Amino acid sequence: MRIGELARRTGVSERSLRYYEKQGLLVAERTPGGHREYPEAAVDRVVRIQELFAAGLCSSKIAQLLPCMRDADGRPSAIATPRLVADLSAERERIDRMIADLVRSRDTLDEVIDTARGR
Repeated sequence: MRIGELARRTGVSERSLRYYEKQGLLVAERTPGGHREYPEAAVDRVVRIQELFAAGLCSSKIAQLLPCMRDADGRPSAIATPRLVADLSAERERIDRMIADLVRSRDTLDEVIDTARGR
């Protein structure tokens, strides 16, 4: 499929898809005319990339992680290195801290709302 169709099917801009390719996150074949051609599996790959960006991972970490994941089901493959596992564990701890901070902020906001309502 061409880049426009991949963009349409994934909701990701063509510019982002080009960036993913430049970062080594996505691979496209080239037609004789120089157009990008993506396999059907690229849809799952782009969805996975978006999920990882949403989790707060940077493109270099995603590039390390993607070879360790199967796109179709998102499950890990057997090639994750101990270093990558440690790095990803640190990322997970960072996300847990962010969640805890957000919960504290929400609790504080709830107290202010309750006080303002006269409870």
